[in-house]
Amino acid sequence: MNPKIFVGVAIAALAAVLGGILLMGPSIDIESPTQMSGNSDVEQVRPIEIELEEIVVSKISERSATIDVAFEIKNPNDRSMIVTTMDYQLYETGYSQSEQLGGGQIGHRAEGMVEFGSNYYTLLGGNSIILRDEIVLRNSGNTPELWSDFESNTNTWKVSGVVFYNLSSMTSGQENELYFEFTQ
Repeated sequence: MNPKIFVGVAIAALAAVLGGILLMGPSIDIESPTQMSGNSDVEQVRPIEIELEEIVVSKISERSATIDVAFEIKNPNDRSMIVTTMDYQLYETGYSQSEQLGGGQIGHRAEGMVEFGSNYYTLLGGNSIILRDEIVLRNSGNTPELWSDFESNTNTWKVSGVVFYNLSSMTSGQENELYFEFTQ
């Protein structure tokens, strides 16, 4: 017999198995926390929860100020979730005008087929994680009221952003987004 036939059959069988895995893989539905009708084995996944843990002006001098920001992300599900990226913007709203002071990105989103490192966070079921970031501001001298608020620790803050997350595998389910806004 021709060996090309065996190779062709093996490739077809492998393609059928991989196609079946992709079609039958896990899915995520954050619309309703109840179980799907028709298939009682698949539990619906609830969205993650995020809270603003703290905003602290940790260092201040005449030339710069360092602001530490911390967020607590909770997974209310039994399954693990992956938090890939959190983008946020920080505003100071206490003096005469609201001003965006900075922002940042915590984590890393996959951008291609092959990633040579990971900078995402695995959040086990029923647990939480604290994500921290630091913003360093330079004093330009144009906002003396803002710098006075830093020195007296009387700032009022607004933080807004979005968290990107998915199921416990980078390839299962789709990417989900959770928008947030906090004032403090």
